[in-house]
Amino acid sequence: MMPLSSYLSIAIIAILFSFTSSAIDTSTHEDNFLHCLYSYSHNSTSISKFVYTKNYSSYSSILQFSIQNLRFATNTIPKPLVIITPKEISHIQKAIICSQNHGLQIQIRSGGHDFEGLSYVSEVPFVVIDLIHFRGIEINVENRTAWVQSGATAGELYYAISQKSRNLAFPASVCPTVGVGGLFSGGGHGFLVRKYGLSADNIIDAHIIDVKGRFLDRQAMGEDLFWAIRGGGGASFGVIVSWKIKLVHVPSIVTVFNVPRTLEQNASKLVHKWQYVASKLDENIILGIVIKSTNSTSSKQGESNSTIVALFQSLFFGGVDKLIPLVQEKLPELGLVREDCAEMSWIESVLFLFGFPNGGKHEVLLNRIIGEKDIFKAKSDFVKIPIPEFGLEGIWPMFGEDGAKDSMMVMVPYGGIMDNISESETPFPHRYGNLYVIQYAVHWHQEGHEVEKLHINWIRKLYSYMEPFVSKSPRSAYLNYRDLDIGVNNKIDYTSYKQANIWGVKYFKNNFKRLAKVKTKVDPQNFFRNEQSIPSLVSKKHR
Repeated sequence: MMPLSSYLSIAIIAILFSFTSSAIDTSTHEDNFLHCLYSYSHNSTSISKFVYTKNYSSYSSILQFSIQNLRFATNTIPKPLVIITPKEISHIQKAIICSQNHGLQIQIRSGGHDFEGLSYVSEVPFVVIDLIHFRGIEINVENRTAWVQSGATAGELYYAISQKSRNLAFPASVCPTVGVGGLFSGGGHGFLVRKYGLSADNIIDAHIIDVKGRFLDRQAMGEDLFWAIRGGGGASFGVIVSWKIKLVHVPSIVTVFNVPRTLEQNASKLVHKWQYVASKLDENIILGIVIKSTNSTSSKQGESNSTIVALFQSLFFGGVDKLIPLVQEKLPELGLVREDCAEMSWIESVLFLFGFPNGGKHEVLLNRIIGEKDIFKAKSDFVKIPIPEFGLEGIWPMFGEDGAKDSMMVMVPYGGIMDNISESETPFPHRYGNLYVIQYAVHWHQEGHEVEKLHINWIRKLYSYMEPFVSKSPRSAYLNYRDLDIGVNNKIDYTSYKQANIWGVKYFKNNFKRLAKVKTKVDPQNFFRNEQSIPSLVSKKHR
């Protein structure tokens, strides 16, 4: 029998060999990939100017620039072997082919807002295609259409539209720094959702590069794939480089308001009543709520106490004289008065409702980074039956707990045109019968496992509490509020449809099966994949 020291030596050698072998294997992947990439000869701009490996001094700054959630910016998070910031279609085509040939996965990043970092993180050797140079926007005012490339942000799109017309807009996100590539392909909703639906409902063409490196428009890709990328998550099917969108009409004057109400100002009863009203209002108005904790000062003792505030936010297509009686009729308890409201253009309302001061410069929408980045975790729910008042009152104490600092619940009402669009019109199925969608979010700034655990456990506790009050069978979720807690694919090995269906049915309901069939047709070997990508129906033994 060998002495213990001999066993330990063998074990150490095995571990060292494993690490060395892994490093060599990764290096080989990278070297072969780069050789393949650079061997592609053409007369246009050399791709080498837009390729960054870890040896480049600018690698870290390029990687970090579009990471919007600092939870995925730590040293322990896996990093791409190569980052490509393509300037031409051919750069993307070659990256796709070379990645397949040399065993690398591709992650596609437009704005970097994926809530779980899936556009720039992977557990297997991978390449990031960062579309930051694909930001072109062409507005056709006469036809009320636009072509917008996937690397553009919602803010850049809003600004470009406003420079051409005061009366055109596009339904997309409240946050202006979100990249349109992920936004459009996951659905995309904001303050125009009740009037014009989702971003995905207003897409009329697209350009995608598929697994074979082919550049396809709507006609060439076919209606099944065109259906799938409008709400099903484009990264499962290829690299979508641009979208043709239908612009929508907005009046020259809209009216907005932000009205806060605390628990002491009857917020519980207001939120309860709001649930019965918001989805049934005229489609020309949207009235949402942001719930968070705040400090209030006691007039008797001069002390600062924590309380809950419900911020009622609204956009109305028209003047204040028409808005006031409409709200007073449907929600008189809010006590809305003229002084709460402001008339402005649609582009000014974009700034106002995101939190910029009234009268701010429109050019701020061109900034890809606004404010300070932080760490966050989010989840989502859809509500079909109003939450009883006792249910709401059970939420409020949770916002006073240690893990709840910088947390919020955002409640966006549906109804309007959303009630008139079929569940199967696009992969996004959350239409008629949904009163509103909830985004739960908790933010923090301090790094560290214990701090992260505190905040994530808090939001999971809130999510668990909400289970009796939200949609059931399935408990639905919104893809653009990505949440890996609801289920994941295997990181490396084959994932069956049955396993993926655990999370897939929550995002897509009955549309998940059709998405898997489209995936099987266009990417049968499941090259475009991540922890929540649509699975191929091709069995493991046939791969």
